[in-house]
Amino acid sequence: MPVSVAIPKENTVGEKRVALDPSIVNRFSKQDIKMLVQTQAGITAHFTDTDYKNNNAEIVDSLENLYQQAQIIIKIQPPTVEEVTLMAENSILISLLFPHKNLELVKALQQKKITSFAMELVPRISRAQSMDVLSSQASVAGYKAAIMGADLASVFFPMLTTAAGTIRPAKVLVIGAGVAGLQAIATAKRLGAQVEAYDIRAAAKEQVESLGAKLVDTGVNAEAQGGYARELTQEEKQQQADVLAKHIAQAHVVISTAAVPGRPAPKIITQAMVEGMPQGAVIIDLAAETGGNCELTEVGSTITHQSVLIHGPINVPSQVPIHASEMYAKNCFNFLNLFIDKAQGIQLNWDDEILADSVVTHEGEVKHAVTAELLKGE
Repeated sequence: MPVSVAIPKENTVGEKRVALDPSIVNRFSKQDIKMLVQTQAGITAHFTDTDYKNNNAEIVDSLENLYQQAQIIIKIQPPTVEEVTLMAENSILISLLFPHKNLELVKALQQKKITSFAMELVPRISRAQSMDVLSSQASVAGYKAAIMGADLASVFFPMLTTAAGTIRPAKVLVIGAGVAGLQAIATAKRLGAQVEAYDIRAAAKEQVESLGAKLVDTGVNAEAQGGYARELTQEEKQQQADVLAKHIAQAHVVISTAAVPGRPAPKIITQAMVEGMPQGAVIIDLAAETGGNCELTEVGSTITHQSVLIHGPINVPSQVPIHASEMYAKNCFNFLNLFIDKAQGIQLNWDDEILADSVVTHEGEVKHAVTAELLKGE
């Protein structure tokens, strides 16, 4: 019997993406994998049931029927505990899970003996780049952040020479030069802005400058293992703040993307810094969902403080649902090919670093060490 893979409709409010687009469904079907798609699963990403049927998918009306037929379920947002009760025992779930924040979900997966993989836990190694959901979706967010900044700004991004005179380009400061930050830099440059960037990792300098931006040097280097940033000491935070304040005070648009994995977003932009910004300036806080890089950010809201507009968007990749879905789908396709064999079916090799690092539950056990410790602490 062929392996069966199910794609449910996302039920999280505001989620417009779908886990697999029709083209990837077709690639799976060519490997003799039975593809099951819940009706209307892709409609908010502008993929119709007909699109899926034309790519060899079977459309299933109810979520319960979908889950009961599936050996593998692919989602974007974590399922609810109620959804897990509908899944077949010993099935495989691939999704963003954020297990440290969803302990009740982890318990439900454990009790149902579901093998669950958290796509955000895929290790950032060379072999796993094609499966790196965090990077693919951060690229979308960074692009969209620059577009938001241009839209909300009170000035033009590019330099314009007109009959009324020359308009100088907008000054954009991007805080955090990870995947999202680099994409924001590249997009703001394409729009014609004068761009500066700041990152506490020294390795970011070459990347920032390769995109035509200037790196703000605060004298602080806080690069940690795996290319991430570590938390700063109090002295480093003060040193960073003193230098950044001068650059923020000159920026028409600030795009902040700084994050520390598994922790609240670092507070980098203080109220005093906001009050020192030009009239009509804009802050796009991509870290809003984890608390925001600005002290004044309100999650999911746009506020104004002394004429400075502060935008705290959530689930930004979902605002570009077609391409965000396509990118996520390619990540999942590459991940599944680690353990689906056309001749032998599902073959989980726990010696594979990618599978071993991203598994959360398997055969009734919590395999993710950090989550297991949190459950013990309960």
